[in-house]
Amino acid sequence: MISIVIPAHNEANRIGANLALLTGAGSDDFEIIVVPNGCTDATASVAAQVPGVQVIDLPAPGKAAALRVGDAAAKAFPRIYLDADIPLTPVQVRALAAAVERPGVLAATGARRVTTEGSSLLVRAFYAVNKRLPAYRDALYGRGVIAVSESGRSRFAEFPDQVADDLFLDSMFSAAEKHHEPTVVSTVAAPRRTAHLVGRLARLRAGNRALRATATAAIRPARNSSWLKDVVLPRPWLWPAGICYAAIILAAERSARRAGEVTWGHQA
Repeated sequence: MISIVIPAHNEANRIGANLALLTGAGSDDFEIIVVPNGCTDATASVAAQVPGVQVIDLPAPGKAAALRVGDAAAKAFPRIYLDADIPLTPVQVRALAAAVERPGVLAATGARRVTTEGSSLLVRAFYAVNKRLPAYRDALYGRGVIAVSESGRSRFAEFPDQVADDLFLDSMFSAAEKHHEPTVVSTVAAPRRTAHLVGRLARLRAGNRALRATATAAIRPARNSSWLKDVVLPRPWLWPAGICYAAIILAAERSARRAGEVTWGHQA
């Protein structure tokens, strides 16, 4: 048995197709738990219509609370934490589960692929730099899917009350204990509009900062100049994209510092 925990906030437009893909042939021994939280759309009812899916609907929004509730309901290992907007097939689930059953491997994720079809020119320029950042090479975050073994899950009591759950999980394991499964490609859709990208990055930066300020574990430090030193300077042809990248990051940082409570959500 493999348990899959899926927190979901206003994902009615995507979650049906993603659950249909996930529950295809070869998923008979999957335990799939969807935790809609604070939804103002039909996420819960759409998920409940998919056979074999357990739905636990929470009235208040909050990814951390949804992860804790889904985690408490899950009965099996390996365990996979999956964002509702990330499509995953049964074959990919089994590949991730097999990875964390190898000796010494406690957590696994897939390769990261960002799609920018339909996105603005500034969004595409941002990801031309972002996708080359070395921070993603040995990390668990940025993919929307993380598998852990039973031993890996025993590293922490529960998810902290923070939105940076993937950064938190990344901090639990050494590089040798993580595995990037090459047969699994996690497809992340970039926002279409620049303003939506800035909003997403502001939430991310505020959440990461809050986690670093409160966590007892060794959280991976921010490398704010990596975009320049590791990406743009070695590739001079990326300078125009680098200027766009820096401007978007500055806008997101200003927004993050002005923001009060950090919530999670996502805009196209």
